[in-house]
Amino acid sequence: MNLKNTILISLKWIFICVLTGIFSGSASAFFLVSLEWVTQFREHNNWIIWLLPIGGLYIGWLYHQYGATVVKGNNLLLEEYENPKNTIPFKMAPMVFLTTLITHLFGGSAGREGTAVQMGGAIADQFSRLSSRAKSRDKLDNSDRKTLIILGISAGFASVFGTPLAGALFALEVLYFSKISIKSIVLSFLAAYVAYFTVAFWQVSHTHYHIPVVPEMTLQVIPWIIVASIAFGLAAMLFSRTTHFWGRLFAKTIDFPPLRPFVGGLVLVIAIYLTGTTKYIGLGVPSIVDSFSNPNQSHDFLLKILFTGFTLGAGFKGGEVTPLFFIGATLGSALSLIIPLPIALLAGMGFVAVFSGATHTPIACTVMGMELFGWQSGIFIGIACLIAYFASGSIGIYHSQIVKGAKYRLYQRFKRKDLEDF
Repeated sequence: MNLKNTILISLKWIFICVLTGIFSGSASAFFLVSLEWVTQFREHNNWIIWLLPIGGLYIGWLYHQYGATVVKGNNLLLEEYENPKNTIPFKMAPMVFLTTLITHLFGGSAGREGTAVQMGGAIADQFSRLSSRAKSRDKLDNSDRKTLIILGISAGFASVFGTPLAGALFALEVLYFSKISIKSIVLSFLAAYVAYFTVAFWQVSHTHYHIPVVPEMTLQVIPWIIVASIAFGLAAMLFSRTTHFWGRLFAKTIDFPPLRPFVGGLVLVIAIYLTGTTKYIGLGVPSIVDSFSNPNQSHDFLLKILFTGFTLGAGFKGGEVTPLFFIGATLGSALSLIIPLPIALLAGMGFVAVFSGATHTPIACTVMGMELFGWQSGIFIGIACLIAYFASGSIGIYHSQIVKGAKYRLYQRFKRKDLEDF
């Protein structure tokens, strides 16, 4: 390949990255503003929660009629990355945007990263459709399509959370880091930063968290970090298994897909009424912020696991990550009553460690923790993410994700030992 072709190809990919970042960042900015509006409307009009079953029925009907090719959501991105076949339909973006807003408007417990990632992935992969009309030398092959999916995921994640470094690393790590090319790594960071600055351009802000006190790392502190980190890993395992359990149960017991979120909505409305609080629905950001300064009750994280797992398992749309933040932060906050570490530090450790265990992404989560809470807490966050990663089991929130490396070998060894003992 001569120098001229190298320059042209580089410029082409830079152009794709910039456009992916701008379009994905703009979509995320609009989504964040819309999400804030529907959340505020619900908080000031709690009667609308009684319409959750109707909202669920509409979501189920919409995907049943028009979204069969995109209903897998994030798992579709993972599957297309592993085995590229068909361009991800652009309709994934508006459908997940609309249905996530419906979920939050009527009181479902879900996140937002799934929406941003799916919008980013659908937007980025349209470049493969456009390239099909180009000259043969300019067409994108399967390897290039994998890069596009990485760009979409990194742009969506970085823009929705305001963490460009973590967004780029998350896209690489969740797709099995050792199979990623150098080209993909560089472009992933470029797309993430363009998307991040695009959201800033639209003057859409992100939630800020603060860890005011970070103690010295001593031999007396390490055992407490290990205990807390194992608890975070077990919480991640419980969340993943709970979500998959409800999904299988609804699919097994209700044949007609649109009825699944309708029935789920009915159960959720009753549960919200019986608990007498809206603390465990929606994103739960106020509770996350509060957990950094006030100890939570020990059951808060368990109820969030139950509400979110049931919501997503029933077929409502959204993401899992912000609920994982809620679960980890409130668990860490509750542990501060028995573990002699600052409450904000424990909440911050749990915030990212539970996420690390549920998505098998300890590197991205460590970097995310440092981006959100400051580099001073990095060693505590890094240890928590790594231990939670190993303690969370081999099943994460994305059933299509391929898990390899030391964790995969560890749990395969356990499985073989169990079979030998049996």
